[in-house]
Amino acid sequence: MSAPLSLWVEIPVAILLVLGGTFALIGALGLLRMKDYFQRMHPPALASTLGSWCVALASILCFSAFSEGPVVHAWLIPILLAITVPVTTLLLARAALFRKRMAGDDVPAEVSSRRGENEG
Repeated sequence: MSAPLSLWVEIPVAILLVLGGTFALIGALGLLRMKDYFQRMHPPALASTLGSWCVALASILCFSAFSEGPVVHAWLIPILLAITVPVTTLLLARAALFRKRMAGDDVPAEVSSRRGENEG
């Protein structure tokens, strides 16, 4: 059975977990407040990134104190999120833009892949 955490570990862990929850709440409020799909993409993405780093750091502190040595494998979660979230956000934005284009909505023109294609 492991020893209980000291107060010097419990306080930063609690602060980091509360910060992570606060970021999630701010992201949810931003999601409700924004008007269209493209604006709604930003608050949750930013909040989930900051929140996941706070929770991962709290996990590292807590489990490192339990095992009396550094436990850093929890960094894998925010690192994978930092890689995958921008890619999925970009794909979702492009799909929504394509859908609006097909519906005939007024959206920015498509950028051509070849130079000079739209000229002349």
